[in-house]
Amino acid sequence: MRWLFRLAASAVVAAAVATCARPRAPVQPAARPTGAEPEVRVALVAGGSQVRIGGQGETAAVAGGEPAFRLGPGEEVVIRLDGRAILVERNGEPTRIERLSFVGLAAHRFVTVNGKPYRGVVDVYPHDGELHAVNRLGVDAYLQGVVSAEMGRRAPGERNALAAQAIVSRTYALGNRGRYASRGYDLTAGVGDQVYGGVAAEQPEGVAAVQGTRGQVLTYRGQPATVFFHSTCGFATASPTESFRSVTDQPYLRSVSDRRPGGGHYCDISPRFRWRVEWDPATLAATLRRTLPAVLGIDPATIDEIKGVRVAHLGPSGRPTEIRIRVGRGEIPVSGPDIRAVFRTPAGDPLGGSAVQLTTREDGTLVAAGAGWGHGVGMCQWGAVGRARAGQSTRAIVSAYFPGAAIERWF
Repeated sequence: MRWLFRLAASAVVAAAVATCARPRAPVQPAARPTGAEPEVRVALVAGGSQVRIGGQGETAAVAGGEPAFRLGPGEEVVIRLDGRAILVERNGEPTRIERLSFVGLAAHRFVTVNGKPYRGVVDVYPHDGELHAVNRLGVDAYLQGVVSAEMGRRAPGERNALAAQAIVSRTYALGNRGRYASRGYDLTAGVGDQVYGGVAAEQPEGVAAVQGTRGQVLTYRGQPATVFFHSTCGFATASPTESFRSVTDQPYLRSVSDRRPGGGHYCDISPRFRWRVEWDPATLAATLRRTLPAVLGIDPATIDEIKGVRVAHLGPSGRPTEIRIRVGRGEIPVSGPDIRAVFRTPAGDPLGGSAVQLTTREDGTLVAAGAGWGHGVGMCQWGAVGRARAGQSTRAIVSAYFPGAAIERWF
């Protein structure tokens, strides 16, 4: 059943897209590997004007395929943007160069970027007036810094959830290689893709999950499936069109219930399973007068007063896909992908979940009762933990959230 959605004169409903949204589908079909572990390029820095590069052990800097200099253990250099080149400051002497690659020369001693260690190679170069530092490494080495960063440390009875995350994250990484090819990398290291913390984020349980699922990818018709994940679905996962503008529904990517046999939901163990936000009338009006012009490009003069809010459409999971805000001159439609940015909290943050029920008190205060956290599409991470606790296998967990997709080993 849909989660408590009731449309009445005294009720308004809103929704939010994810705080950890992955709203981009693969840009091109991924070539199937032939046995070797594929490489990914992850932007650790993509903007700004300087970065600190060093190494835990002896580290080589390479330019144009030739050795440029070496750093001793713990030594760092500051690299600054200098037009179409980079400026390296070492021993008080600046050197202008087009591009540098850094690689650790000692076993189990890694290159550091702004003090944090990373496996593989780090490339530093300018692009479109911005400084870039890109970590280049094998996809499973990358996943070791992703799985625990995304899922945290898990108990022995929850390790199948980590393995499910490893499969989904590997699929996401391989399916999105080449997305930022013009900028020289494939993925970002933050919530715009999937959180990557490098060596510092690695935990034994997460590493074991990556190694235990080595090469396993979720596929549909021979290609990596379009996958997403989020913290907490709240009651059911969302279809892509409820949350994203550019991702279409797929047979394996659709709304599925997270209800647990015997009552409750698998993700009700999440600390963000339910939440509340309140706006008094003045705060709501001030919020909408800021966000509507910024998000929708609406002339601020048209937002003379806020007379009410109504839900125009609901999606397959029961989440609103359009909310209409009534003002003096008519109604302003807000589509699902824009709701989170328009209906911000009084503190100015985007709404945390993708499904909320709003009611209005007699004093005009709007109360948001939220279900879940994130965009709601694909795998529910807390639901995966709940399913693992219930004894479900890794395959059963993945299949529950991506029904009809296959798990294949690609390398």
